[in-house]
Amino acid sequence: MNVTETDLPGVVLIAPTVFDDSRGIFYENWSASRYIDAGIPGPFVQDNVSKSTHRTLRGLHLQHPYGQAKLVHVLVGEVFDVAVDVRVGSPHFGRWTGAALSASNRSQLYIPVGFAHGFCVVSETALLAYKCTEYYHPETEITVAWDDPDIGIRWPFPNPTLSEKDRVGASLTTLTDQLPRYATPQATSFISE
Repeated sequence: MNVTETDLPGVVLIAPTVFDDSRGIFYENWSASRYIDAGIPGPFVQDNVSKSTHRTLRGLHLQHPYGQAKLVHVLVGEVFDVAVDVRVGSPHFGRWTGAALSASNRSQLYIPVGFAHGFCVVSETALLAYKCTEYYHPETEITVAWDDPDIGIRWPFPNPTLSEKDRVGASLTTLTDQLPRYATPQATSFISE
């Protein structure tokens, strides 16, 4: 597998090694020891699946407390997947990074605790799956505005389809007291195999 750091420390793009022949394909989607060796800690305790239609935008979501790191990939279709650093005091606070994740590129995005996550479906439909390091705690969920001008995400569509919860997400400046705090990260080494 190939692990590539993004411009946000801790958020990494993973490309699995794919074996492809006339019969089809095979690849290892997850192996605890391989991912730990690559600097992606666990343990993961919950797997989620989300099916969405074209132009649907879900996010930007996080939990605090009970923060969740996520390992996201797409089984069907394609999404534009985004992570935003929302740790108060971080030198990267309010910065975002995005990646195209699709069934054809098989890439995964690892999003650490302290980052908000969202995605927009660019194909007709998309089936997205992700592993979480913490269980879902709805009472601690925070929704950051998908179109917060202080973040400035360049989404693929100007008027996506939104849930009511995502339509009324709050700006980072109004959420400061509810967001996680930045702590100096431990050194992490990301390796490629």
